Amino acid sequence: MAMEHLEFMRRAYGEALRSFEMGGVPVGSVLVRAGQVVGAGHNQRVQKSDPIAHGEMDCLRNAGRLRSYRDTVIYTTLAPCMMCTGTIIQFKIPTVVIGESVNFPGNKDLLRDHGVEVIDLEDRGCIELMARFIRERPELWNEDIAE
Repeated sequence: MAMEHLEFMRRAYGEALRSFEMGGVPVGSVLVRAGQVVGAGHNQRVQKSDPIAHGEMDCLRNAGRLRSYRDTVIYTTLAPCMMCTGTIIQFKIPTVVIGESVNFPGNKDLLRDHGVEVIDLEDRGCIELMARFIRERPELWNEDIAE
């Protein structure tokens, strides 16, 4: 496993932890181009009362308008939901590095079906943080995944 993936996943995890500490859903994300972070964010559905402010969406919003995303990698602590998967496909982001898909399987197959390289790190820290959140705040988790 590339050290670079671990470094950027640590940054995404820091974003997730920040959201968790603010009472939000602990999903963090970073967008990387040529080894440099161009955007970072975390789930802010609770903090901003914004139903589409998922971690990946906040990250992309913070990256701002880019002419192309075809040379980027997006890191996310949790496998992307359908909305975030669609956005990744729409912007033709070629690679998604996922911290974990144990607590939520996301849409890895759909991403792959659209030519996106998916790398699942099965990161213990990401798994444990999300499991803790689901255990402590099941009502908020169910709201986030529309259950």
